Amino acid sequence: MEWSYWKVIMRYGHVGLRKEVSVARHLIKPADFTLLDVITDAQHMPGVKAKGILSARRITQEAYIIGSREEAENFYLQKLKTFSRMTS
Repeated sequence: MEWSYWKVIMRYGHVGLRKEVSVARHLIKPADFTLLDVITDAQHMPGVKAKGILSARRITQEAYIIGSREEAENFYLQKLKTFSRMTS
């Protein structure tokens, strides 16, 4: 199966009244996904604010690998993923 790689900048909420955290997420999707498909999927991820997609663009596989490693070190995402597992 062919894949496409995306960098999506999202606004996350739940960090205080009228506050947000913008985080770059690196996503892997099937090759036939369009920009609109990626934005729709990203909008429904846990913690993303309404109208929370700031930008989305297709990237290379190498950029995806580097970005995924940086995501693993992001403190906010670590806490978000831990909280999601605790509430499930």
